[in-house]
Amino acid sequence: QVQLVESGGGSVQAGGSLRLSCAASGYTSSTYRMGWFRQAPGKEREGVAAINTFGVTAYADFVKGRFTISQDNAKNTLYLQMNSLKSEDTAMYYCAADRQSVLTNSWPSIANWNYWGQGTQVTVSS
Repeated sequence: QVQLVESGGGSVQAGGSLRLSCAASGYTSSTYRMGWFRQAPGKEREGVAAINTFGVTAYADFVKGRFTISQDNAKNTLYLQMNSLKSEDTAMYYCAADRQSVLTNSWPSIANWNYWGQGTQVTVSS
């Protein structure tokens, strides 16, 4: 049973930074991809960033240059470093995982991800 547990959310002023973490357990596949998604009230869940086994990364245009996704394989932990935060970044952030490693242009589609965490709230005040 794959479990994903997010942490690191909180409240920050615009321009500030936060680092989210996602601890993964129960993962037996040697190839995989992991990602961060977010959902603001009244909006659909959207892809933020993704990374695969080989360290290949992908980002949504609205976070390029501000957010960085990374992973520590020894700790089975995924990170999202968020800098220059804006009020529009306010959302519940979710960690996701999948057993395939390919990152195609369809990676932001939530239908392509099998495992989800419970989320961590990020609130950015202006």
